[in-house]
Amino acid sequence: MLIVLLAAHFLAALFWVGGMAFAYMILRPAAGALDGPARLTLWRNVFARFLPWVGVSIVVLLASGYTMMFATYGGFRAPIYIHVMQGTGILMMLIYLHLYFAPWRRFRTYVGAADWPNAGKQLAVIRMLVGINLVLGVITVLAGSTGRFW
Repeated sequence: MLIVLLAAHFLAALFWVGGMAFAYMILRPAAGALDGPARLTLWRNVFARFLPWVGVSIVVLLASGYTMMFATYGGFRAPIYIHVMQGTGILMMLIYLHLYFAPWRRFRTYVGAADWPNAGKQLAVIRMLVGINLVLGVITVLAGSTGRFW
């Protein structure tokens, strides 16, 4: 059972952090060549597909992470690296929730209304939040993958 939980946890983290890395470092520069309306529409379509899957990843991460923490480490007596992973992961989840329920909703509305200047402002906010979450995600992955050797 532990292997299944660990695999689910790893794959959910890989999807979320890898998706952000792809969006931030590959798609973002490539989309920069598009004109404003096309670029903003592309991002709306990308986020409409990506963000719900991040929500699924969060559920998997919480369920698998806390199950392993309590079954393997006796709960909150877990090693420090588990707490680092938990703390940065929760911070990432809170940033995701803010992104989803505030700038993403405004961005979608502005793109739907062809209000390109305001859509661009919201995309800048989303980009900043994704950048912060990407850094936190890398820290989280490093803690999870190297922490037992600290």
